Amino acid sequence: MEKAQASARDATTNDHTHNSKWGIAAGFSASLVGIGLARFAYTPLLPAIIDAGWFDSSKAAYLGAANLAGYLIGALTGRVMAGKTSTAFTLRAMMLLASVAFLACAFPVSYLWFFIWRLLSGISGGALMVLAAPAVLAYVPPSKRGLAGGVIFMGVGVGIAASGTLVPLLLQQGLQQTWIGLGIISLLFTAIAWKGWPTREAAPANRSQHPRKTKNGTLKALYIEYALNAAGWVPHMIFLVAFVAHGLGKGLEVGAQYWVLFGIGATLGPLLAGVLADRVGFGRALRLSFILEGICVCIPALTVGTPWLIASSIVVGAFVTGTVPLVLGRVQELLAHHPAQQSAAWRTATVGFALFQAVAAYGFSYLFTYSGGSYALLFMLGTGAIALAFLIDVVATRSANSTPAV
Repeated sequence: MEKAQASARDATTNDHTHNSKWGIAAGFSASLVGIGLARFAYTPLLPAIIDAGWFDSSKAAYLGAANLAGYLIGALTGRVMAGKTSTAFTLRAMMLLASVAFLACAFPVSYLWFFIWRLLSGISGGALMVLAAPAVLAYVPPSKRGLAGGVIFMGVGVGIAASGTLVPLLLQQGLQQTWIGLGIISLLFTAIAWKGWPTREAAPANRSQHPRKTKNGTLKALYIEYALNAAGWVPHMIFLVAFVAHGLGKGLEVGAQYWVLFGIGATLGPLLAGVLADRVGFGRALRLSFILEGICVCIPALTVGTPWLIASSIVVGAFVTGTVPLVLGRVQELLAHHPAQQSAAWRTATVGFALFQAVAAYGFSYLFTYSGGSYALLFMLGTGAIALAFLIDVVATRSANSTPAV
């Protein structure tokens, strides 16, 4: 009897290990398709869309904004969709939607047609961001969640890198063929992920209706920190290439090379951040990331030498994606005794991130024009946002440690 029970336990453990490995692969695929390609592949496609006469520059820019608006909608409604069906069904449906959106955009029927599909593409990305990683990490041992989360969000970085390498190659075959090619690639990763999603929700541990006040305050501070981080990255994400090409007078080709470095950093960042978090904890890893980010966002404002600018591009790129698993892991740390609240907390963090990034993108663009094209101002403001995030984290952590649990 005891042997039979032991065999059953071993089989269950092996099954969970198998499921978690396939789940991590599914999460990686979802990040690559929903964020890495659906959002970032549009950047190198934008000039081609304008040159081909599909849309003028103004309309093409608004199509980019449609994806961001959709992302907000998806982040807000992803959990609702999963509640009406199931998490696995919603994840599969959203990956299919992102793939179909690529194929639909191969045919510029009208501006409205294109806008709707870019919006739907964004919705799929937002829903995948709030649902995929939590669904998978629920089955990963806590000691390995940093590495697992890093692998999952590495998909975003791979998509950014692919946007700077794969898309130009596909464009040699034509703009329509490029959209179709991206759709086929997305369908391939959708198929890889199909059976990797957990078919049942992880059973929550003892749920408390009254979380400790210290943890609640630290969690609210984390939302603000993550949102400020989103604003701090905007100068690199939007203006890095233009700064190198025009601000430093090095030309677009050299500017594009720095974007490739940014993409390399974005690919490696989640994995390295996850390994660090498994060693020192998510809270300490996040504080260290604030320090490194702040230094590297500030570098372009100081107009230092090429090696420093290379380091800035790689490190900021690494934390644009690497901070995501750190914040998710920190959410799970703070709500370790309240797992039923983790998904809602991660959704709140994601929505705040998306909102601040959108506001910062428009705000920094306005300031750039108003200041007569001052790149230094933008990078200093980005540095200030990240420095503020660090200070908030320090104060919140000290407050939590000095306040007795209720």
